[in-house]
Amino acid sequence: MILTDRKTLNISVIIPTLNEGKGLGRLLISLQEYPGLEIIVADGGSSDQTLEIAKYYGAQTVSSGPGRGRQQNKGAASASGDTFLFLHSDTFPPVNFPYHIATFLSLPNTAGGAFRLKIDAPGAGFRMIEWGANLRSFLFQMIYGDQAIFVRKHLFFKAGTFPDQMILEDVELVRRLKKFGKIRLAPAAVITSPRRWQNLGLVRTTLLNQVMLAGYLLKIDPEKLGRLYYKKFTG
Repeated sequence: MILTDRKTLNISVIIPTLNEGKGLGRLLISLQEYPGLEIIVADGGSSDQTLEIAKYYGAQTVSSGPGRGRQQNKGAASASGDTFLFLHSDTFPPVNFPYHIATFLSLPNTAGGAFRLKIDAPGAGFRMIEWGANLRSFLFQMIYGDQAIFVRKHLFFKAGTFPDQMILEDVELVRRLKKFGKIRLAPAAVITSPRRWQNLGLVRTTLLNQVMLAGYLLKIDPEKLGRLYYKKFTG
């Protein structure tokens, strides 16, 4: 059953895109099951049909330079909801996600939250990645953007928004939010595309992600980390 209580639906869904026309329509169609959502596609300069598809399915659009942090900040600046859900364009939220968001943000000492991770591909390797991500999120409140971060509008801006950096902008936002309360992990799971693991391979992608996180925690310049990360994926 889809819940449609308006108190659970004062949510702005902010979707950063860059040449995501191929799959964006399917996501926007799925979001239409929830009347009352404000859907904002924050585009980073797509050269395909991304913006046309977004408008066709009734989403608002804003444009900025590329970079997820920059794009999501631009979307948040134009959003009218009192709650933000930052949703990657290749990730589908769980059924009744507005209910889960409203429930967890109503808990005391809560600054934000996200969902458990499920990857849309078979295989033991993907199940291990899911297990590790969900354990990390539960034990250390260390959330990545592909888990669909949600936060109250006022706390998002109070925390300083996403940093304008090439990589790990999601980790930095969560670090900032933790100053104001706990980051909750909802029991329901998003379903995300396996494409980034398939592009480079499960082991290499996982190792690269851990290297990026370790470098960030050691305070290596995020721009240097970002150049290395994207060189590995495009080189």
